[in-house]
Amino acid sequence: MIDEAVGKKLMKRRKNITGALALCIILSGIAGCHARQQERPAKAEMNSQTGEDPKGEDTQSEEKPQEEPKIIVVNDVAGEVNTGHEEMPIAPEQNRMSEQTEKKDEQIDEQIDEQKTTEDFYISGITDEIFARIQGLSFKDDCTLPREDLRYLHVLHKDIDGNVHEGEMIVNVHIAEDVLEILKELYEQDYPIEKIRLVDEYGADDEASMEDNNSSCFNFRFVPRTTKVSKHGLGLAVDINTLYNPYITTVDGRINVEPSNGEPYADRDREFDYKIEKGDLCYRLFKEHGFEWGGEWKNSKDYQHFEIPSARINEWY
Repeated sequence: MIDEAVGKKLMKRRKNITGALALCIILSGIAGCHARQQERPAKAEMNSQTGEDPKGEDTQSEEKPQEEPKIIVVNDVAGEVNTGHEEMPIAPEQNRMSEQTEKKDEQIDEQIDEQKTTEDFYISGITDEIFARIQGLSFKDDCTLPREDLRYLHVLHKDIDGNVHEGEMIVNVHIAEDVLEILKELYEQDYPIEKIRLVDEYGADDEASMEDNNSSCFNFRFVPRTTKVSKHGLGLAVDINTLYNPYITTVDGRINVEPSNGEPYADRDREFDYKIEKGDLCYRLFKEHGFEWGGEWKNSKDYQHFEIPSARINEWY
């Protein structure tokens, strides 16, 4: 900082420079005007001798008036002159201020990026607002799983064309962090997932959700003909890109494919988008986080399905 005495001296010096400059400009203008007045009679005399019309003179040969210097304002202080041919020198103080401003801008950008990441991928409890969306649907009236055992995930995901979408998923509290990490890594590595919506948007109808290639997790139900809660009913199984990775079983000697419109993708020797294969990124990430893949089952194949092993679940329930 410049102390008050030095500041006053600088302001006084600038005023003196400004006054002197203004005087020079005025004197220069007077001198130029006087010279032009003396020049006009001489030109008139020449024209009278040659018989030329003064209006027929070549305007390009006429001397152009001198351009006045331009006044530039730097740091809100007038008086520094720039003729337009030279750049004004920047004071060291101004350089330091500029560098400090740039550093602050960079820090703000970093904070915004960090905040954006936090807002894009996060876990929350089942708030009243979220519960109102699932009550009577995925969270059925006979649901035996406590609401407190569920978590809401907000994520981003990319489709096969690289378009970014927001996604929502409800999972069990025991796997919430694992699933969030998996979906975040899949997003960052451009692994395509077409849709991640709450199954409640399909009336909690699994078939309708799968037909739309929706990826989801929690939907309370019992294992057919038992009183045992299914792994999806516990929020401990995740289905990814369901249409292109169908559930294939043999019923009464006939092959059954779910969803029904996923039959063209039952042939796993074919190449197509959204296909999950052993060893791909989706497979590796779920396996690293302790999930089993339905594509490795012996009696049936559930290529969309990743679940927590029963032995681990027995430790929790």
